[in-house]
Amino acid sequence: MEIKEIQGGVCAPKGFKANGIHCGIRKNKAKRDFALIVSEVRAAAAGVYTSNLVKGAPVVVTKNNLTDGYAQAIICNSGNANTCNADGLEVANEMCRLVTEVGGIPASDVVVASTGVIGQKLDITPMRQHIGELWLGLGDAGEFAAEAIMTTDTVKKSVAVEFMLGGKICRIGAIAKGVGMVCPNMATNLIFITSDVAITSEMLQTALSEDVKTSFNMVSVDGDQSTNDTCCILANGLAGNQLISGKGSAFKSFCAALNYCTVKLSKMIAKDGEGATKLIECRVVGADRKCTAKAVAKSVIKSSLVKAAMFGEDANWGRVLCAIGYAGVKIDVNAVDVSFSSKSGEICVCKGGYGVDFSEEEAKTVLSQDEVTILINLNTGSSSATAWGCDLTYDYVKINGDYRT
Repeated sequence: MEIKEIQGGVCAPKGFKANGIHCGIRKNKAKRDFALIVSEVRAAAAGVYTSNLVKGAPVVVTKNNLTDGYAQAIICNSGNANTCNADGLEVANEMCRLVTEVGGIPASDVVVASTGVIGQKLDITPMRQHIGELWLGLGDAGEFAAEAIMTTDTVKKSVAVEFMLGGKICRIGAIAKGVGMVCPNMATNLIFITSDVAITSEMLQTALSEDVKTSFNMVSVDGDQSTNDTCCILANGLAGNQLISGKGSAFKSFCAALNYCTVKLSKMIAKDGEGATKLIECRVVGADRKCTAKAVAKSVIKSSLVKAAMFGEDANWGRVLCAIGYAGVKIDVNAVDVSFSSKSGEICVCKGGYGVDFSEEEAKTVLSQDEVTILINLNTGSSSATAWGCDLTYDYVKINGDYRT
């Protein structure tokens, strides 16, 4: 199946409109902080969320609203996470009701999300005052919505693809935010996905739940898990394909297109990690089982020492071996090979669990690029996995040292 990348983000699929404005939650008037995505018709919906026991109020409300498997709108603010607030549920529910007031969409059909500082009350007033403006501006403005959900992100994260199902042109679009507190078990920060594919809510949930295992769940910026992680998808069926109600070729094609989008966003999130200067990809092959490969890849990508070495362009492969060793899975250390690669070339630094002679100058050149791959061959099987992260820099501490104040 051909998957063609197109423009439009969340507005690329038929029947979706979006907008993002500054309503006053954030002090900087140049930053959009209020987003809305709406489908022309009620859509099948699915979601995955943080497994952190401390959950933002919007997560609780969204999970409740999606119990019937349908939604028609997504409303989100940045600048305040609406987490650990006594009136948090009230505010999150009121955000949903604002959509009802301006658009007539039932509050129970609204996905609500918030991102920003934890533990500070979220004032609904700015959103109430500007919801009309947000609604009237709905259109082909997916980029405005992508900007409005950003916090410390330095770039907008948006993708859209086009593919064929049964002779019908189908599309998936998505936006994301997330550069800090990224090490999820169920989703990552905020991801909003739209599609015009006709698919049941049950199969949509199956597709999303399986997808995150090899996309967003394989990303780590700093090892901290957010309280507000939410990944939701709406599919309104306007593409006109035959309804996907079970596993088969059409479902497989849909999952492939979905994974194309989620993996691309995963890389964007990792590369834009707070203070990061480079994207680090850890590719593990030759594992005895898939779970072994995934555990090793995540262990390496989460290692602060590995991340610091990548920032310093230091081919300290011993740190990679160390992270493999505490991954919590059984491996043969004496069978492990490690190489570093980038567009500047590839260099082997470890063979059979032992160091090999290599040029430090050549290694530094390889590691100097803005995208670096750590290649690990466990040489004990045929399973593989890939994880994404970033380097650990001085700026990460600067950003988070006074994030609240």
